[in-house]
Amino acid sequence: MKKILVVDDSPGWVRHHILNIKYLLKEENVEIISANSAREGDKILSLNIDSPFDIIFTDMQMEPDFLPLNAGEWFIKQVQFYPEYKNSKIVIISASPHIEKIAAKYGVDFIPKKLCRTTAPYEKILKN
Repeated sequence: MKKILVVDDSPGWVRHHILNIKYLLKEENVEIISANSAREGDKILSLNIDSPFDIIFTDMQMEPDFLPLNAGEWFIKQVQFYPEYKNSKIVIISASPHIEKIAAKYGVDFIPKKLCRTTAPYEKILKN
């Protein structure tokens, strides 16, 4: 079974991401869990440490209390701290103009939110 975590503070975007993932993986056995903040995402990571997520999608701009980092950057650092998540694919989905630079800094994939109107960017991530 494929396990996926979606972390975004916008309920509309969470639903959008989940619908696209379910559409693309309709033939596969998949478990999708969502979190509405970086802090909630971190709690979910620790609760699932014995059965890590295969793919983690995260927004960048969520709760503001992680400055100078974005909440999403803090969350990525948390994921990368856990050895159990070393094989998890991390994907930033954000409207941040610096998304490519942030993704390169942490060695993760990214999808600009403006491209999320179709399933194509998700397909590239989910099928690899």
